Amino acid sequence: MRCVVVTAARATRNADDDGHTEGGAPARADGPAAYAVREGTPPADSPRPGATPARAGRADGPLPRPVLRSALELYLDLHAHPELSGHEHRTAGRLAARLTALGCTVTRSVGGGHGVVGVLDNGPGPVVLLRTELDALPVTEATGLAYASTAPGVMHACGHDLHIAALTGAVALLAASRDAWRGTLLVVGQPEEETLNGARSLLEEGRLYERFGVPDAVLAQHAAPLPAGTLAHAPAGGPPLMAGSVAVEAVLHGRGGHAATPHLNVDPVLMAAATVLRLRTAAAEATAPAEQAVLTVGSVRAGERGNVTPDRAELSLTVRAFTEGALDRLTAAAERVVRAEAAASGAPRAPGFTVTARSPALVPDPELTARVRGAHEQLLGPGRVLDLSGSPATEDFPHFAAGGVPVAYWMLGTTGAGPWRTARAGGDPVPPNHAPGFAPDVGAALPVGIGALAAAARQVLASRPAGGRGTGS
Repeated sequence: MRCVVVTAARATRNADDDGHTEGGAPARADGPAAYAVREGTPPADSPRPGATPARAGRADGPLPRPVLRSALELYLDLHAHPELSGHEHRTAGRLAARLTALGCTVTRSVGGGHGVVGVLDNGPGPVVLLRTELDALPVTEATGLAYASTAPGVMHACGHDLHIAALTGAVALLAASRDAWRGTLLVVGQPEEETLNGARSLLEEGRLYERFGVPDAVLAQHAAPLPAGTLAHAPAGGPPLMAGSVAVEAVLHGRGGHAATPHLNVDPVLMAAATVLRLRTAAAEATAPAEQAVLTVGSVRAGERGNVTPDRAELSLTVRAFTEGALDRLTAAAERVVRAEAAASGAPRAPGFTVTARSPALVPDPELTARVRGAHEQLLGPGRVLDLSGSPATEDFPHFAAGGVPVAYWMLGTTGAGPWRTARAGGDPVPPNHAPGFAPDVGAALPVGIGALAAAARQVLASRPAGGRGTGS
């Protein structure tokens, strides 16, 4: 998922404050494993691991060093060993082992794939689901980090490794404070988010809610190229936080042969080229000018040799829009283009046009979001909790809202102050999600991600009365 986020003007101000809170107190401190990040030394103007803004201390206290050290070690390991969608065996195992060590009852292979569900039961009360993704992307890493991917052509270019590490840190905080809350914590490690298939598989094939209970709230966060140390929420009454999406695989059939005899062949490469160019206009023709919609052809595959005309070409495309009606219109327009270009080229067979995944627009629950945002403002200070507009990025997280379950979702800033300032000054842009150079400032982002998830969960879990008896620590 690529996060294209527009923030309030205060994002710029916060990125320039050298890691200080609005009250002027320094937001940095020496933390555990501080020098394991960014090839041994954290950026000079980023909080080190263990640092939290001054307000966080008043809300929940500083992060315990063992919690942060454990989360950081997991992050570095996962980043170095990414796994593609549908192949997240090792990643799922690492998450399951960590949750088991924290006292969760863990179930593996939920949904027929590598889904992980951990349950931390702390008596009667609300059920809160914390979700993270497991999969990486087919991207060759170009960050130069000491802990860069060791898997050729595979990279955690979307921050899912950061999400997993932050989630385990949050669970550790909640597990250690069970005398302060009651209820049930569901922890879900979701595979195949990048293909938009994982959430539906967990819910339908894995019968997630039937087996583990319908949650009172589902919470998740996502790394974004915002200033590290900040969080961002969709403002109340605004557009959907993320667009809905339809993923399509199209197959164009030609007649293969020798490259020297084009008059005897039907070239699917030319057919594909014409189709791609024509698809670029489909969004404008199928949607109103004020209606946001995006159609992207992300992959074209055809042939093996320059002297052979292949007999087929394959296209992978994605349609994004903020309403179901727009998604339907644009998908239908794309299919018309594919079929028309095949007919115009004299294709011997009708093309294939298969919808492989679909996800609705992400609309966080307003009431739950207001409560979570309030918790984040108490944790970090209002100046570090930003507004953001709707993004054409896509998630399959909206499926967790099936049946009216309230969901809250926010962005976690990952860009260090140095790269942020450089980009603002006209230098190199900040590499976004899905880019080979995407490199979160983990020293600044991880502590905030841990605190944000834990604070949000506490907003839903019932508080125990003063002097109440806990179930463990």
